[in-house]
This record gives sequence, structure tokens and C-alpha cells, in this order.
Amino acid sequence: MEKIKRILRLLTPHKKLLITGSFFLLIATGTNLVFPWFIKQVIDTVTVEKNLELLNHFILLTGLLLILQLICTVCQDYYFNLAQKSSIIKLRVAVFEHLHTLSISYFIKKRTGDIVSRMTNDITTLENVITQIPATVLQQGVRMLGGIIIIIYMNWKLTIIAFLLSLVLVAFGRIVGMRLRGIATQAQDKLAQSTIVLEETISCIQVVKSFVQEKLEIARFAKIMDEILALSKRRIIITAIFVPTMGFIALLTALMLLWYGGREVISQEMSPGDLIAFILYSVIIAHPMGIFAQLFTHLQEGIGASERIFEILDTRPDIQESPNAKTLPPIAGKIEVENLCFQYQKEREVLKNISFTIEAGQEIALVGPSGAGKSTLIRLLHRFYDPTSGTIKVDGIPLKDVSLSSYFKQVGIVPQETILFGDTIEMNIRYAKSDATQTEIINAAKSANAHDFIMESPMQYQTIVGEKGIRLSAGQRQRIAIARAILKNPRLLILDEATSSLDNESEKLIQDALERLLKNRTSFIIAHRLSTIQNADKIIVLDQGKIVEIGNHKELMEKKGLYHHLTTVRLMDTKQPTTDNTGI
Repeated sequence: MEKIKRILRLLTPHKKLLITGSFFLLIATGTNLVFPWFIKQVIDTVTVEKNLELLNHFILLTGLLLILQLICTVCQDYYFNLAQKSSIIKLRVAVFEHLHTLSISYFIKKRTGDIVSRMTNDITTLENVITQIPATVLQQGVRMLGGIIIIIYMNWKLTIIAFLLSLVLVAFGRIVGMRLRGIATQAQDKLAQSTIVLEETISCIQVVKSFVQEKLEIARFAKIMDEILALSKRRIIITAIFVPTMGFIALLTALMLLWYGGREVISQEMSPGDLIAFILYSVIIAHPMGIFAQLFTHLQEGIGASERIFEILDTRPDIQESPNAKTLPPIAGKIEVENLCFQYQKEREVLKNISFTIEAGQEIALVGPSGAGKSTLIRLLHRFYDPTSGTIKVDGIPLKDVSLSSYFKQVGIVPQETILFGDTIEMNIRYAKSDATQTEIINAAKSANAHDFIMESPMQYQTIVGEKGIRLSAGQRQRIAIARAILKNPRLLILDEATSSLDNESEKLIQDALERLLKNRTSFIIAHRLSTIQNADKIIVLDQGKIVEIGNHKELMEKKGLYHHLTTVRLMDTKQPTTDNTGI
């Protein structure tokens, strides 16, 4: 019941629409309850009284009643459907909004296809339920309750027979509904897996084709579809038995009532009109029972889907702002890291007792073998994660004491894997500053050495880059990302392999632009090219999560430690581009 209540609470913001719809629904349902009484009068008028004038009178009233019912039914459907659709749209927005509050770690743990499935398949399943619950429960409930009151008044003996048989309906529906709920939950999980395979296959289609693994991916997808089909067969079998059985019990009830009522008519305890009216009211009562039984099965599916949706909404971000978090004022860029430790998993530290101080405006290069902890340190500096222990201070203020947005607004990052939005080049650059002028965008593109290739594109700055920027080369994508970071004009800049995909000529132009951009700004650079880091104010050398050396290029070369070794390996490898193995 708690889960059902939570589902119904989604409708709370639209109470006015529901109340208005309920008003028209009650009138429409009331006319439905009055209709069998008019039929009784017509039958008794024809068979007993044989009064033509009275017959015309009742037929006219019945016609007017049907018109009123039609108008009210149209109005009730409009208001209820509007409320229900609005609530589902609001739920979609709420889930989407909540996803943006979650930490990076959530998206690393969860597969994209699973999240997409919850946003699409599960919410659609819930929508099919929530669009039925309020109107159906109220309408059928009023019909059943009103019908029961009327038939008790008409003949209490027949009512007892109908009630006893209805208990069989309720018990049967409950047993079957519980089984359907388990099957529905399993089916939703399998459907999510199919979405995961679909998303992965499409996004990695080049890899699939290169390794000639189309048959493997088809087999993966087909296997999940077969499992969904098996679950569907079970659900179909149960439903195929359930619905006709419910109908059989309802018809059996009507047959029993007809038999007993016929005896009452023969003994002149009831009029023919009374019997027909009683049968009609019994059908009115039996119909809601069948509807409730079907609604119960759908509700079980909806509960299974809602559990997956509410799981997202109940997830709290790993990065929690302090209740007294302050807005970070414009920073100079001094960074102090004290005894920093971090672990993704228990008993597996990635960073161990990292401490260093960076003065405002300094350019810092992070160097080390693959897996040394460079990218993790960058994520902590950006506060995508909070350290397990230790502190990071910006201008003497601990990061945990400031609001995330006020800090993020002053940090710019160009990640190693550049992913653009599937919109125009201009939109992707403007993403850093929504109110940027066209001149600012062009200047940022020029500074990133992107303007020339943009102007050679078919629609220039209005060129669509495609999903994740697939229509651009890797180097072009990175230059767009650099232009975006330049436009943001951050106080703290993070470059994670920002020039790794550029040719030498483009890299030189980028380096010239970055030198101007980085002036009087604190920057952290992960790079494997010697030319990118040798002019850094300070080089931090990491190995196995620890700082093993720190200094400028000249100082570290004289020490002949790990940095000297990595640099020597790089200089000796004149025929190959830099790789992750050297760390430079």
C-alpha cells in the first residue's frame, strides 16, 4: 500500500483537475445507475400496465439521460487524462532533474542503457497504470457501491447470493495478481538489459564491425528477447486463464441470480421489471469487479516499474554540500592539498597522503605511469569526488565548505575523451557561456585554432556535429572543447590530455593560445608530450598513488629519478607517438 500511495502522490499537484473530473464522473456514473431503473419502468409499463403514454415518457427521459451521460463522460475523460499526463511529464522531468544532482560515481556504477530504460520503459509502464487508477477506482467504486445499495433494497436474498460469489472473484484475483507482479518485475529487468545491449551496440558499432562480432551482439540481444518472451508466455498463460475465469464466475453469478429471480417472478414475489433491473444492477456490480481484477494485474506491473524509478529518486549524491555551504567568491587560484587519500573501493587506496601547495597563477603538470592516480587527482580537484580523508583548499577555503555550483563556475576542464552534444558547433562552444556574443565565440574558436576548419565546414558555426561529435575528427572535437573552456574563462583550468590528438602544427598554435590563456590562472595539465609540460612552473610526479617527485623540468632531470626515466624513454622513442605507458 505504501508503494501505491507513493504512486498516487504523483497526482497530488493536479488536485483541481481531478476534483473537476470527479464532479463530472459522479454525474455520469449516477446516470448509469439510474438507467436500469428506467428499463424496469419501461418493461413493467409494457408488460404489466400497457400504458403507451407512460412508455413514451420513460423513453424520452432515458434518451435525455444518455445525452447527459455522454457530455459528462467526455468532460471527465478530458480532466482526468490531462491530470494524469501532466503528472507523468512532471515525473519524467523530476527524474531527469534528479539525475543531474547525482555524483559522477553513480553514472560510473550504472550502465547508460539501464538508466535510459528506467526513463522510458519503466515510466511508460507506470503511465499506463496511473492513467487508469483514479478515474477507474472512483467510477467503478461508485457503480459497485451504488449497485449494491440498490439491490439490497430491491431483494436482500439475491444480494447475499451475489456477494458470496463475488468473494470467490476477490480471492482468485489476489492470488493471480501476486504472481503477475513477480513476472512483471522480472520482465522490466530483462527489458532494461535489452536496452543496455542496444545502447552499447549502437555506440560501439565501429568496434563491433571491426572485430566482426555482429553475430555475437545479435545473439546477446536475441537471448534477452527469448527470456522476455518466456516471461511473456507465463504472463499470457496466467492472464488467458485469469480473465475468462473471472468472466465465467461473473456469468455464473448472473445465471444463479436469473434462476433464483425467475422463481421469485413465477411466485409473483417480483415483477418482470424488477428481475431485469436486478440482473442489470448485478452486471453493473460484476463489471467493476472484472475491471478491478484487470487493474490489479496492471497495478502489479506498475509497482514493479515504480520501484526502479523511485530507486533513482531515492538515490542521494555521494558529493553532499554542507548545510552551511557558502558561495565561493572569485578566487585567485591558490591550491593547498593536505594529506589527501582516496579509494574507489574499500582496502584499495588510489591516492595516499598527497600533499602540495600551488600558488595562484602557476601551471602544474601531472606526470606518472598509467594508473599512477593522475586522473583521480584531477577529479578530486574538480570535486567530482570527495577525498576519503584529507582536505583540498582553494584560497584557504576548504572545498567542502563551499557550494558546488559556485566552485564549478570557476573551474574549466578539457577532458581526455571529448564528447560533444549533437547540435551545432556554435551551441557546443556557447555551452560554456549561454549569453556569449558571436564575437566572443569566434575569438574563443580562434584561440583554440578551431576557427579555420569551422569556416571550411558546410554551415560554418551552424554545422551539426552529430551524436557525440562523430562528424568531426578527434582533433577537431578537442579544439571545440578547448574553445568551450576558453570561453568560460575559468580561474582554475584542468587540461586532461587536451592536445593529445592534435598534429604538431595545431599543437603549437594551441600552446601559444594556452600560454596567453593560462597567464595569471592556476592550471593543472595531464600530458604525455614533453613539449606540453617542460615549461610548467611545477611538475608533480605520481607513482602508485604517491608523490615521488616534485619540481620543475630542470630540477627533476638533474635528480635522475622517475621523471628522468620517463622522459628518457620518451626521447628515445622517436618513431612512435607518446603512449600512456610512459606517462609523458
